Amino acid sequence: MFTGFSDEGFEFLCGIRENNNKEWFENHKKIYTEKIYHPLKDLSTEIFKPFEDTGMICKAGKIYRDASFPPYLHYRDTLWIYIRYDALYWNRTPSLFFEISPEGVEYGFALPKPEARVMEYFRNNLTENPDYFLGMTEKIKSEGIAVGGDEYKRSKPCTVPQAEEFFKKKGISASVKVPREQVSGNLNLPDDIIRVFKILSPLNEYFHSIVETLEIKKQETVTEHTVKAPDVEFMW
Repeated sequence: MFTGFSDEGFEFLCGIRENNNKEWFENHKKIYTEKIYHPLKDLSTEIFKPFEDTGMICKAGKIYRDASFPPYLHYRDTLWIYIRYDALYWNRTPSLFFEISPEGVEYGFALPKPEARVMEYFRNNLTENPDYFLGMTEKIKSEGIAVGGDEYKRSKPCTVPQAEEFFKKKGISASVKVPREQVSGNLNLPDDIIRVFKILSPLNEYFHSIVETLEIKKQETVTEHTVKAPDVEFMW
């Protein structure tokens, strides 16, 4: 059962940001285990319950960084939970996410670094049928959820003026940020996250269908260009 995040847990995250070394971590590991690791694990279990039958998976991050990728630090000061369909690259597939950092928490939907063809397909869909997506995002905004995403330096050509903001996007996000003062001791956090996740589920499914469609087309193209092996055996 989720017992909440505490001020002590947030202080630990601030500490590991300023003291990113093994000695400091080992001296404070008990705080991490009790105030961050176990609450995060319990939270992941609770917020995944409504999505267990969707075919999606739930992943919770750990504090240890992958030494193969920059920044080359020992430990993370931001930890996360992702609920998504299985994929080789998590940042290229739509996800429902939760993150905790020294500043507080953020949760919602993210497609941070999709392949260029995903956003091109999205823009084509948006041009042909803008009402569905724009209606969906208007409802999301009306619930106090901010819609954003990284932008291109130059906006893509747009023939649908009301959708112009999305022709600037090279990734899409929709999320709620809550400062640490409002998170500490909040036992209703799982319910708040689930409510937002349910609002954002149509957005998640919308982009998942695009990614899935393009993956199927990609596989069909590879199959079409595969040379069939000869029916007879021969010596090389």
